[in-house]
Amino acid sequence: MALKTFRPLTPTSRFKALPSFDEITKSKPEKSLVETKTRSGGRNNNGRITTRHIGGGHKQKYRIIDFKRKKRGIIADVIAIEYDPNRSARIALLQYADGEKTYILAPAGLSVGAKVTAGPDSAPDVGNALPLSAIPLGAAIHNVELVAGRGGQIARSAGQQVILNNREAGYALVKLPSGEIRRIHEGCYATIGQVGNVEHMNVSSGKAGRSRWQGIRPTVRGMVMNPVDHPNGGGQGKSKGGGGRHHPMSPWGQLAKGFKTRKKHKTSSTFIVERRKPKK
Repeated sequence: MALKTFRPLTPTSRFKALPSFDEITKSKPEKSLVETKTRSGGRNNNGRITTRHIGGGHKQKYRIIDFKRKKRGIIADVIAIEYDPNRSARIALLQYADGEKTYILAPAGLSVGAKVTAGPDSAPDVGNALPLSAIPLGAAIHNVELVAGRGGQIARSAGQQVILNNREAGYALVKLPSGEIRRIHEGCYATIGQVGNVEHMNVSSGKAGRSRWQGIRPTVRGMVMNPVDHPNGGGQGKSKGGGGRHHPMSPWGQLAKGFKTRKKHKTSSTFIVERRKPKK
């Protein structure tokens, strides 16, 4: 995927870099694979805002993605690469021999006309889904399951990939994008290749309005609020958070930098071989 830039005729276009959508081959989604998506505006069932900075935005339909790759041992043709407003990655429309159509995440290098399949006997080619026990060591994979049969949960956003490092005692050791090395059962499925739309991280909107189209509302710094609204608010002039030098906090007083929020005795901690940040 390439990015398109613009002549700096206006302040908006000066630093704008938007996706070119060259890889998109079909503009409208498959009707049988979309669902209605309602907007909450960040509010819960009581009407209270529980997630800030959400509201407005363009209407969207949810595309049903096959994260489980349920049809095993059947070859499917890639008949389209589509845009998905619900995720940063592109999606690929597959058609199986029996006529059934499904969506999968489109890996980099997958094009219309390619054939993909899922199952332990599949070749380790881009777009094919295999159990970790059948994937060559050192391969780049995505859409990795944490629990067999649950569906892919790791490495699903644009440009992400996981590296299969080793296998031992029925488990595979994979290196996540964060640098963490995690132990995953080798019966879990993963898809070969890197998630497409690799240049997504370099997109520059150029204007605030594009965020509003995406349903993102403005964010106000706590330091410029009043003391009643935020722990860092108040003070004379441009004070560093309140009257004194407070550490950055959330509006509800939780430390925002360096405060560990992960549970100390979480069950899945036993599967982490090496953390993304080594303990000092």
